[in-house]
Amino acid sequence: MAQFTSDGLALAYDEFGPADARKAMVLVHGFSSNRYENWKRMGWYDAIVAKGLRGFALDCRGHGESAKPHDPALYDRAAMAHDVFNLLDHAGVERAHLLGFSMGAHIALTAALMDGGRIDHLVVAGVGGRIFDPPREPGAMAKAMEAASPDEISDPMLKSFRHFADEQKEDRLALAACSRGGRTELTRDALMAIRRPTLVIAGARDQLAGPPQGLADAITGAKAVTIPGCDHFSMIAHGLFKASVFDFFDGWLE
Repeated sequence: MAQFTSDGLALAYDEFGPADARKAMVLVHGFSSNRYENWKRMGWYDAIVAKGLRGFALDCRGHGESAKPHDPALYDRAAMAHDVFNLLDHAGVERAHLLGFSMGAHIALTAALMDGGRIDHLVVAGVGGRIFDPPREPGAMAKAMEAASPDEISDPMLKSFRHFADEQKEDRLALAACSRGGRTELTRDALMAIRRPTLVIAGARDQLAGPPQGLADAITGAKAVTIPGCDHFSMIAHGLFKASVFDFFDGWLE
């Protein structure tokens, strides 16, 4: 298992594809997932290698094989965005495409606001217009992770995240702390500062994300793609998701 240190935390990552590739790409997974489940098992590693890209996928702090502190202060999304840049520094990579899914998309957007010059193309998936909605119930995800049993959780979506975390044998207290971590305010005005080629992708049935065009409209020149028939989770493995990303990189996406 490869590791790098960021903010004093040991974070796990995979590297794949040709080391001398002209372009690199970093993958950032969603909440309660990990680099294997979100990306490798869903065919993304193989697809990136087939495109001749140098790929990197990290386990975000609190997830997978990375350090799992229980302090919410260590899960500020700006700090998690710094993890992406520290991975690039560790690998000796100056610029890369950046793909984030769900929580990873929030981290990717934060990274683009912090240091967009190191990002070639930005892809944010599993997010859409609902990113601008106020939280339905602040702290609900953390409480779902802290519940003694999934049977205590009434909200079906929160219960599904809890079941997934249990299936992945994740540290639920670390996930609760991550859920409580500080966020960079992603307002429409703030996102106007992003000046990278950007693609927003969401499933047509993704009620967590909402329509991707609603987010794309807030980012200058951003494109939006809706993957038919998919909800928040089923989109990850869909061939149209991969095809849209690579078409975007190659300049073919209209």
